[in-house]
Amino acid sequence: MAIEVRPASVYADVKTMVGPKRPDANVCFCLSYRLMSSKENQALTGPARGERVRQLCRQDPPPGVLAYDGDEVVGWAGVHPRSDTSFAHNRRIPHVDDLDVWSVWCIRVRPGHRGEGISHHLLAGAVEFARDHGAPAIEGYPLDNRGAKIDLTMAYVGTRRLFERAGFTKAATTESVLNGFPRVLMRLDLR
Repeated sequence: MAIEVRPASVYADVKTMVGPKRPDANVCFCLSYRLMSSKENQALTGPARGERVRQLCRQDPPPGVLAYDGDEVVGWAGVHPRSDTSFAHNRRIPHVDDLDVWSVWCIRVRPGHRGEGISHHLLAGAVEFARDHGAPAIEGYPLDNRGAKIDLTMAYVGTRRLFERAGFTKAATTESVLNGFPRVLMRLDLR
């Protein structure tokens, strides 16, 4: 298996990874953190959510990266400048400094491909994507689960261990909790 990570500019592949099963559903598409306001996120319903993602895929930079095993899409990571996300004003996740950092907020591996190290490829690809776009640093907000089992639906933010293996270090504690686990701010300097 040779995993290749590419910019998420192919809408159909993004839809495969984070789109809802029903086109009229008002969930996911990985928009809750990508959009600047919860008001905009809640206003986008049904097919309008997919259209918003289609627009994001056409932008430079696109909304994240995708992992491929050959021609098959097997993973997604949402990554973009923090200033373009809800993390720009999130009260529970602090700003360490005034650098124009990038955020990686979602890492998803397709069922049937989990346990193959794809999340590691995705995080490394997100780092390179941010670096290629001039980011001075990249940060994530994973769960500090201390090895405890995590509900897979809540594992999308990653774990502290995953980020540590990618060279990130803890930069701050947060007031955010997901699935009963605290989230920590992990950062990697790209300069």
